[in-house]
Amino acid sequence: HNGTKREDTMRSMLKTSVAAFAMLAAAMGAASADGLTGNLKIFLDTSNPAPRATMEEMIAQFQEKNPELNIETTVIDREAYKTQIRNFLTANAPDVATWYAANRMRPYVEAGLFEDVSDLWADPAIADNLASTKGAMTIDGKQWGVPYTYYQWGVYYRKDIFDELGLSEPTTWEEEKANCQKIIDAGKKCYTIGTKFLWTAGGWFDYLNMRTNGFDFHMDLLTGKASWKSDEVRKTFANWRELIDMGAFIDNHQTYSWQEALPFMVKGDAAAYLMGNFAVAPLREAGLSDDQIDFYQFVEITPGIAKAEDAPTDTFHIPANAENKENAREFLKFAVSPDVQTWINDGKHLGQLPVNAKSSVDQDKFLEQGFEMLSTNSPGGVAQFFDRDAPAEMAKVAMEGLQEFMVKPDNLDKILDRLDRAQQRIYK
Repeated sequence: HNGTKREDTMRSMLKTSVAAFAMLAAAMGAASADGLTGNLKIFLDTSNPAPRATMEEMIAQFQEKNPELNIETTVIDREAYKTQIRNFLTANAPDVATWYAANRMRPYVEAGLFEDVSDLWADPAIADNLASTKGAMTIDGKQWGVPYTYYQWGVYYRKDIFDELGLSEPTTWEEEKANCQKIIDAGKKCYTIGTKFLWTAGGWFDYLNMRTNGFDFHMDLLTGKASWKSDEVRKTFANWRELIDMGAFIDNHQTYSWQEALPFMVKGDAAAYLMGNFAVAPLREAGLSDDQIDFYQFVEITPGIAKAEDAPTDTFHIPANAENKENAREFLKFAVSPDVQTWINDGKHLGQLPVNAKSSVDQDKFLEQGFEMLSTNSPGGVAQFFDRDAPAEMAKVAMEGLQEFMVKPDNLDKILDRLDRAQQRIYK
């Protein structure tokens, strides 16, 4: 009986192997017939182990499809890459280079070092399925690369505390403040935050400004076209001050890092955290279950303004001085295709969100909610985060001002004067 079973198993394995080999041979034949030839030189800044392995595996898949193509990959430490990018784009450029969207790519676009790839975005497969990120890849009406991963920001909150206080997820500013008052009345803080490293205050300003004045105004401000002393900016700070005056934020937040602010939410001393999706893993590790944590999109403030989100986006670009631009274009198309996007962003790889709306995400409620939000419910576009959207020097001065405002809101006029002077100097 066992012998027969073993023979059947071997016969079926042999059939499977033959079928698999036939499929592989057909695929290789097709690739040889239609595949790319020549060279492709790729520079990556994905030096951390998981992103590096993911990129190398993706490039190996592209190599399999194009066996005649000679691919040369160079991985550079992320910090070193930032200092070297201008040099290698100018001399001895690769055909594909990783970088970041929006204002972070602007210097290289304006210096003529990135290729215009608007032709790729004219293809409905990219234009329709990557619509949420198009704004982040656009400068002067043209597209300068493609995204390959991003992740959501939003309000992570203690669902069990909301349930206990009879609160539901707010959708408007009035509901947000009413919830907050009930949380304060129960002896808790509405929000935890650690502003010791200033970028967390930048996240609050991003959302308040985008919801008060819209994505375009926010971008105009961070690129130096709108004034820090404008009525629009004052309105954003007035909205923020409503929360500060209520006592919505934890005390002494300027002494905590973002990680050091997590225990306030874990212990239930604060009900929510405006943060990126990377906060979920440490909240789970600290013992909160998925029944205790939930997520909602930052509420509407000015009715009718299209919702934009912070969704920091990593990108591929073709340097203007590349030698193999057609091969590079094919690689970019491959990288953003639905299946590749599903695979590189799953929990075993980057653990983030695919940029292609036709992709699927891992069965993780936060990834699912973030994907739904960014793919279908962010008509205002995606911002890259305060310190990516503003030039580095302006971001530093401004975020110092944002932190100071949270601690001493009466200093607003002085802060805005300082930011206005910095803006005049930096954007010249």
